[in-house]
Amino acid sequence: MRRKIAKFSILTIVAGFMFLSFSTKKVANLDMYATSTNDTFEYTVTTPEDHALVEEPVLKVLPELGKNYVGFKEAVAFKESRGNYKIVNQYGYMGKYQFGKGTLNLIGVYDAQLFLETPELQEAAFYANASRNKWILIRDIARFEGKKINGILITESGILAAAHLAGPGSVKKYLRSWGANSFSDGFGTTIGSYIKRFAGYDTSFVKPDKRAKAIVQRA
Repeated sequence: MRRKIAKFSILTIVAGFMFLSFSTKKVANLDMYATSTNDTFEYTVTTPEDHALVEEPVLKVLPELGKNYVGFKEAVAFKESRGNYKIVNQYGYMGKYQFGKGTLNLIGVYDAQLFLETPELQEAAFYANASRNKWILIRDIARFEGKKINGILITESGILAAAHLAGPGSVKKYLRSWGANSFSDGFGTTIGSYIKRFAGYDTSFVKPDKRAKAIVQRA
């Protein structure tokens, strides 16, 4: 009887060892089932020692895009949403450049959901809005560019960025009052701060157009 028990115990131990070995191999080779970065399996093994670890902050290194139009629009996007096409803030402003529905309607965009789901449309909307604002502010750009208001150098790119923030009408009032008539959004961001932050970009790529519309070219 003792021999049978011993024999059974040894078989149980061997079988258990083989099962654990097979399971461990499957876990170690989860990557073989991944067909793309979106399909990769993720798993976490927690041990008591893990709770003593302090996670290091992850630093994002942004590429240097220069002072051209691309650098300008990406700098504005980073300030507005950290470049997130699908974000909607608590005031209802949408997408990478945080557009309001009223502004989108002015440049021919009426479907908010489609707008959020279409990066190409958001890029077209940014250009169309900048183009329309440049047409509205063309005389003010010519008059005030190179001057200083409240110690801030006025540039075309700064004016266009401020118009994106506050609308061209508010920027006109700010410039023509020499900074006395200002504006701030729901977060306290001012026209002057945008004029200063986005100064010095080459925005000659943006052509003034009174009737600019956001159009996506289809292949």
